[in-house]
Amino acid sequence: MDVKTIPRHVQQLGVRASARFAWHFESTKVAGRERLFATATTPDQLLVDACRRQEAGQSNVEDPYWAAVWQAAVGLDDFMDSMELTGQHVLEVGAGTGRAGLAAALRGADVTITDGMTDPLLLVQLSTWDLPQCQVRQLRWNEQRLGRRFSIILGSDVTYNRQLWPLLEVSLKQHLQSGGIVLLSDPCRFISNEFRTWIQTRGWLYEESFVPHCQDSQRSIRVMQLRRR
Repeated sequence: MDVKTIPRHVQQLGVRASARFAWHFESTKVAGRERLFATATTPDQLLVDACRRQEAGQSNVEDPYWAAVWQAAVGLDDFMDSMELTGQHVLEVGAGTGRAGLAAALRGADVTITDGMTDPLLLVQLSTWDLPQCQVRQLRWNEQRLGRRFSIILGSDVTYNRQLWPLLEVSLKQHLQSGGIVLLSDPCRFISNEFRTWIQTRGWLYEESFVPHCQDSQRSIRVMQLRRR
């Protein structure tokens, strides 16, 4: 796919994104194939700018952690290589750049990619414009519901903040269909060890698997597999 072949309405979407932050398309391997992926050009600078606004007393400034492609998303992509996803209804929560949801769509799933912030959803729309099986929606945990349930829910690096755990769990319960599975990945953070204990006290069955870290052979990405009792 050549950038020059992108339709006009998608180019206009890119103009909207450019008004918010610097971004670009880059060739990235997702689900084992190369494709153009929309990504923030200077994610570190976005975080610095947000910190400055917070220090200046601006309210409602959210940290743009979404701007980076976290390795947990890459690990979840690799994990899904062993799954049959054709025809599955998949939800990605806290998607950021939408890497995991995109990987599921390219494997044949019907995917809804969500985030609580609107800026990252501009990039997700740019990355998935040619995939009719992808929907992009805003979803703030415990504040919004999509009105449907899914057989698989994905989340990469969404367990790093204890305060968000109850909100995440509410959203998982609202959107997971009976017999469905939740897949949450992280780079074996210590706080996620605490999440592992916490979530099991909430009535979830827990299993975990490990896939190689794509940038460090000495590390792994953990994939937590949750099912309702």
